[in-house]
Amino acid sequence: MCNLYNMTDKGAAERYLGSVGASVDVEDFVQATVGPFQHGLMVRPGLPGEAAQLVGRLGQWGMIRPGSATRRPASRAVLTNNARIEGITERVTYRGSWLQGQRCLILADWYQEPNWETGKNVWWRLRRADRAPWALAGLWSHWTDPQTGELVPNFTMITCNCDGHPLLGRLHKPDPTLPPDQQDKRAVAHIEPHDWHTWLHGAQADAQALVRPQACEVFDLADAHATDALLAARERGGQGSLL
Repeated sequence: MCNLYNMTDKGAAERYLGSVGASVDVEDFVQATVGPFQHGLMVRPGLPGEAAQLVGRLGQWGMIRPGSATRRPASRAVLTNNARIEGITERVTYRGSWLQGQRCLILADWYQEPNWETGKNVWWRLRRADRAPWALAGLWSHWTDPQTGELVPNFTMITCNCDGHPLLGRLHKPDPTLPPDQQDKRAVAHIEPHDWHTWLHGAQADAQALVRPQACEVFDLADAHATDALLAARERGGQGSLL
């Protein structure tokens, strides 16, 4: 799962979205690091009356349950900025958007995940090796504030299992009571430009097949190498203490 990412700036977002030959309308925004229930850019297909094929609008990163009286759950322990693909039709918060095909892309320069291999939390900022933006799989919706009538765009990132992945499987604190292949570690999913049409407009089964971990070579491995160096140094120190 992901709880922090950095938005791609407007110019880079427009260039990247336009690389597939689509007409693009991205509203003005200030690039920022985004956390749960803050505002980030979601990219969806143009709606009736909108001229552009790809439309970028700011929305709350945290889906709002249909019929909710408030923009976020009463409990701060409840987060809706990530949605598990396996149960996406079982959760009221996500089911309607998924069944209606309201899929979107979330553009990010990097997203952050924790690594615990040293025994402490070391944050990794996951970037692409080619420095292009991530286009992360998401769902979007509109919620009407019952107090003000304001129409509030909102979205979530979709996650998939990444147990056994050579890179992503190293992230998140492991549960010592579970075997390695049953940790159910989670990862967000990048959608390549040649798959955008399928993701945004295709059948549910075809879209769902795109929600999968990316190959290691897609990632900039700088943070992984830095952690490897810490682990190697600790191992050398431990060996030295035994002499």
